[in-house]
Amino acid sequence: MRTLFFVIFFSGLFIHTQAQQPPKPNAVEIHQAIKKLNFLGSVLYVAAHPDDENTRLISYVANQIKARTAYLSLTRGDGGQNLIGPEIRELLGVIRTQELLTARKIDGGEQLFTRANDFGYSKHPEETLAIWDKKEVLSDVVWAIRKFQPDVIINRFNHRTPGTTHGHHTSSAMLSVEAFDLVNDKKSYPEQLKYLKTWQPKRLFFNTSWWFYGSRENFEKADKSNLLEFDTGVYYPDTGLSNPEIASLSRSQHKSQGFGSTGSRGKQTEYIELIKGELPTDKTNIFEGIDTSWNRVKGGQDIGKILYQVEKDFDFQNPSKSVNKLVKAYQLINQLENKHWKDVKLKEIKHIISACAGLYIEAIANEATATYDNEITITTEAINRSTSAIQLQSISIPSLKLSDSQSINLENNIRNTRELKGKITSDLRYTSPYWLKEKGTLGMYKVSERQLIGTPETEHQIKATFSLNIEGTTIPFEKNIAFKTNDPVKGEVYKPFEIIPKVSVKLADKVIIFADGAPKKVAVTITAATNNVSGTTQLQIPEGWSVAPTKADFALSQKGEEKVIPFTITPPANQHEGYIKPIATISGKKYTSEVISINYDHIPYQTVIAPSETKVVRLDIQKKGQNIGYIEGAGDIVPESLAQIGYKVTTIHPESISESNLKAFDAIVVGIRAYNTVEVLKFKQQHLLKYVENGGNLIIQYNTNRRLKVTDNLGPYPLKLSRDRVTDENAPIKFLAKDHPVLNTPNKITPKDFEGWVQERGLYFPNEWSDQYIPIIAANDKNESEKKGALLVSKYGKGYYVYTGLSFFREFPAGVSGAYRLFANMLSLGK
Repeated sequence: MRTLFFVIFFSGLFIHTQAQQPPKPNAVEIHQAIKKLNFLGSVLYVAAHPDDENTRLISYVANQIKARTAYLSLTRGDGGQNLIGPEIRELLGVIRTQELLTARKIDGGEQLFTRANDFGYSKHPEETLAIWDKKEVLSDVVWAIRKFQPDVIINRFNHRTPGTTHGHHTSSAMLSVEAFDLVNDKKSYPEQLKYLKTWQPKRLFFNTSWWFYGSRENFEKADKSNLLEFDTGVYYPDTGLSNPEIASLSRSQHKSQGFGSTGSRGKQTEYIELIKGELPTDKTNIFEGIDTSWNRVKGGQDIGKILYQVEKDFDFQNPSKSVNKLVKAYQLINQLENKHWKDVKLKEIKHIISACAGLYIEAIANEATATYDNEITITTEAINRSTSAIQLQSISIPSLKLSDSQSINLENNIRNTRELKGKITSDLRYTSPYWLKEKGTLGMYKVSERQLIGTPETEHQIKATFSLNIEGTTIPFEKNIAFKTNDPVKGEVYKPFEIIPKVSVKLADKVIIFADGAPKKVAVTITAATNNVSGTTQLQIPEGWSVAPTKADFALSQKGEEKVIPFTITPPANQHEGYIKPIATISGKKYTSEVISINYDHIPYQTVIAPSETKVVRLDIQKKGQNIGYIEGAGDIVPESLAQIGYKVTTIHPESISESNLKAFDAIVVGIRAYNTVEVLKFKQQHLLKYVENGGNLIIQYNTNRRLKVTDNLGPYPLKLSRDRVTDENAPIKFLAKDHPVLNTPNKITPKDFEGWVQERGLYFPNEWSDQYIPIIAANDKNESEKKGALLVSKYGKGYYVYTGLSFFREFPAGVSGAYRLFANMLSLGK
């Protein structure tokens, strides 16, 4: 545990999230931060998604070169899969945002975004930029460059090869190249100049490797005269880790993508190709010709004289000896005319002064959440663990209009605590990711506040400002209000303090399927965020549906108390779909939002406040068979979806698979990517195939063609997976086997059943198979060949084997009627 903790502060310059324990840096970490304080140069790394970034190079630039380094991810990764839980789309984007921030804390970078929404796989930048709205995303890239002011930009992908990789990837590079020539032009996005100045980076590179050349042999033969190279395998004695080991710790934070990485040691060469700007003569120095010393800024020479001496004379046994000189440097930085470097370096030096003085300050609320009109108590702590002269002059919480102006000298190692009490007022906003507050489009999030665009997360409104006089100079320190508790297992646990609505209204399911005309019970869960709330609740329903009762009363006496109120919904006679929305009314005010918590150990606790609604679908569907066994894969809600249409679904634990215990099932379904993630399946596949041979029905959903646990006998006959996919969710479907039972029994499947699909048709289709498999449908993206491997069916012995790359795991949560009907036919084979 200590090793990771150590690396985080060495690499991350004490940057931490509001929901984790505050940093407590040691002397080595402080000295590294001072070195970085004395480097005035910046690098911006650009790519499309979380996990696209090269953490080896980011860590090298941040920790070896000491440059200010940021990763601009154009999206938040909303379109990916989630290997750790059920969250998809926007909620997955929240998780992956925090995974990126956690990764940056480890490798030493900062994190930026645009408003682009990861709408799923795209094969060409032409499609990507049309859905994203190129003008607006380019605006965000220009904004990020003008704001961060990088000297050097490095693209992860090649802008010259559209159509050869993910369209988002190529688009990120194309936009970066275009932005390089726009950021210093006052005519380009002039509305930004109200907040920022134009800027011109010195160089733009492409982070190339042998992979982009097709093979290592091709790369060895390639002309490298336009390339710079770095040995990023450097070893840091201060940490006991190599740069690749730090990079692997960073990359391993992308847990929702299953990107755990093993650290390595030894020489590792990274290459960057010059795209724009002047090629350095020293091909190991990306900053050649750029003054990265304090002489770079007017008035910086005197600052440099002080800080270089601080770095040289630093006392590892007593860091507080540097406080006096650091405070003098702080005064001079505060007088700089260059606002950009003034803001950057003030933030850095304040952390260093605090660390050298052994200063610990925090502000803790007595509750994790509160709502409007709630009284809260905030306990502050301030302690000076050095001999430096520090006076606590005041503590204020401006958003709550609270202040304590009692002045006190902070004596060495004497703890000072205070209590401030205030009320949450209605002018404060609920706590939720800012990019989810307004409805966007398929390709873009809507963010109305210009200054928020690109920021990684919502800044907390409630902060405590500690005004400290250190060695004769007043320095303000801001702290987010947090909540702290003791967990019997984890010990000290921090959470952000958050403002939430008076009640949360929640429906248990996001989609409710009515397989026939029978009514269903629907439960509305109301959760109180404060004591003594009462009111009425009702369901808003689509035309043609009915609900009883029309309204119900509720009363909750304790904060956190829940009440489940049942309603009965009756669907119309014919196939129809719409949305139901719960509404709670308290003293005339309507509450329609659900408070969603996201809680994983590797990222800070997250709260999302989202409109509460559920799609209701009256299906025209028939089915055969009843008992379904489900082998879980990498996370989906297919089992719950099948239960919705009347199947009895039993989870099968892979370790327990045997011929005898499979006999009870009418069909067995294997979850997405199970053959990539469930090791034991390579020993159990023989039993699954025997189940088919004896008359069973086995349905295998998509797997990637890499890291397969089962290769030789994925199916009863030869079958080879590929990277074939159809990303256009509206791509026309061609029926190849019109008379096959899977298209006719018990539901007649027509092109209408493929209307309303979301994100894609499917992915990782087989592209080679033996004649025993029957391809059922074909589809293709624009200007591509027909893909026939989306749904393959084979008779084997007495039973049926089905392999499908169709994205049922996306269609079921979206309530796509045709997807349910087709899957019911797959389950009915042989019945």
